[in-house]
Amino acid sequence: MRAYYFDNLPGDQRLPHDSARPVSLDALKSLNLLYMNIPVDGYEERIATVAKEGDYKNHDIISISKDGLGDQYNSKIKAFYEEHMHEDDELRYLLAGSGYFDIREAPTDSWIRLALTAGDLIALPAGIYHRFTLDTDDNVRTVRLFKDVPKWTALNRGPETETHPIRLAYLKSLETVATV
Repeated sequence: MRAYYFDNLPGDQRLPHDSARPVSLDALKSLNLLYMNIPVDGYEERIATVAKEGDYKNHDIISISKDGLGDQYNSKIKAFYEEHMHEDDELRYLLAGSGYFDIREAPTDSWIRLALTAGDLIALPAGIYHRFTLDTDDNVRTVRLFKDVPKWTALNRGPETETHPIRLAYLKSLETVATV
């Protein structure tokens, strides 16, 4: 994984948009983001351990590609790229392909781009604003882990999410991280 500030220049969202300003793993940890690299060969045992430690009871595997999504490709990619949050942690492990997760840095509200490839696992905490896009290879296969029944409910950023209890709890957790 490479992490850096998004350059905010117009253009294809699938391009790197690399500002040449790297972001350290410590900075990501201060946002309560977890990152691991787990080799794809034999990943099942390590992912099972991560799931057990985090009390994740379910998982699924999703493939996103132009070929796989067909006519729905453009609408799905557009929906994934809308800035949103979830009420649950979002754990993703890339089995194949590559893509970008963009997360909002608090309190600056700057975008940090996470360039992920096969073997990368990220855990985005509930309440963090983020978005996802493929890169120009247009292909990713990902394991998604869930605390309970698999679901993917995005709450797009707006006045309602700014005061959502999950968002407020996330911001409060950052205060705790800062004082530790």
